[in-house]
Amino acid sequence: MSYDVSLGYQVGTTKMPGAVTMRAVATQSLSRFSVDSAGQRIQRVSVNGREAKYKLAGEKLAITPTRTLYRHLPFTVRIVYTADRAQNPVPPGLGLPPGVANPFTVWNETPDGFGVMGQPNRSHVVFPSNDHPSDKAQYTIHITTPNDRTGVAGGRLVAEYKHPKTTTWVYRTQHPIKTDVVAIAVGKFREIRQTGPHGLPIRSYLGLAKFQGKRYTDAMQANALETPHQLAWLERQIGRPFPYEQYGVLGLTTIYDGVALETAGLSTFGLPLSLPAKDEAGTLVHEMTHQYFGDAVSPKSWDDMWISEGHARYYERKYDASRGFTDLNAELKGLYESDQQSRHDFGPMGHLNGQLAVLFDTDVPGQLMLTGLNTIVGEQTFRRIEQTFYDRYRDGNASTQDYIDTANEVSGRDLTQYFDSWIYGKTTPPMPGHPDWHSTPAKAA
Repeated sequence: MSYDVSLGYQVGTTKMPGAVTMRAVATQSLSRFSVDSAGQRIQRVSVNGREAKYKLAGEKLAITPTRTLYRHLPFTVRIVYTADRAQNPVPPGLGLPPGVANPFTVWNETPDGFGVMGQPNRSHVVFPSNDHPSDKAQYTIHITTPNDRTGVAGGRLVAEYKHPKTTTWVYRTQHPIKTDVVAIAVGKFREIRQTGPHGLPIRSYLGLAKFQGKRYTDAMQANALETPHQLAWLERQIGRPFPYEQYGVLGLTTIYDGVALETAGLSTFGLPLSLPAKDEAGTLVHEMTHQYFGDAVSPKSWDDMWISEGHARYYERKYDASRGFTDLNAELKGLYESDQQSRHDFGPMGHLNGQLAVLFDTDVPGQLMLTGLNTIVGEQTFRRIEQTFYDRYRDGNASTQDYIDTANEVSGRDLTQYFDSWIYGKTTPPMPGHPDWHSTPAKAA
């Protein structure tokens, strides 16, 4: 599976001409199929070079090719469309009350461009796609901008075409990634070039525009310059080289919904990137860890999200503790005490009760469970579990059961009950190594 995405940015309008070419192999014979699309005006669809009929209903673009697509054979779909950055449709299933706006901004506008937020499943607002974490693909991204702007995307810059008034920037990924972690941005940036472990190229892009009269570029740069050190630390912890061909930090001159995103090969941050290191370093390592767990090894389903968020939180907090930014044991004790309330309010991390909970409420219980696993099996065996799991499922998808099976195999023990109690249990399990810790009984809302 591969995508070739083209977008054109113009100053003074939110509308962007776009085209996407998808190359795939049919897993069954198809007389009709669909892709995800929202907030776009579809202009033309072709399959294997022939015009195809199409109909957009909700967020599904149904496509009927002129000829049946046969099982096991490759096919190509090309969709020409116009994206509109003024559109921010509410994700189906988010469960917002009528009239409440979408809290996640897909198109994050900056004074001189934009960046995108693809999570939880919003990349199909940027380009039509099969927008699910289980369907990974390689990407080629073309961004055409005025000559005074830079187009930025994940992967390596493979071409730069200068025209009289515009420039087209072409990026390509070497590894398959999921749709929600595709980085795309336009703006005026300070480019920072560094070298990471094993000669890894590091290319960071930091917004130059002012926000409310103040420029934050220098403060963002202070954090971005820590990237080689943080990569080296994380590689020592996991015992594996960084999974992609390049890494960097994208700092946007916007709030970026108050979060950061593990866009593959180029993590995306808003203005919080300018905070002091004691407040932001952990977040940088959090998104960096996602490159291993979440991006390179992606959850197979939404119920497996702890694989991504639990690991990111686990290594983030270990890093902050190594820098003296937190008392990790005291922090874990406090989190453990509140776990029962979280289970009551949102459900256990392997079966949460809403889309927002899937995004925000697997990290802490995942951290607690991984910490307990380390206590049970010991640091050396824990690292072998992590490495075996990563090696086995890199560039693919993994389920909760895949992790349990790997842990049982590597440790030589049946840890199924331990995992089940943490991932699916309604009550907080005992914390290994801390019989004196107690989770506070939940209070009704």
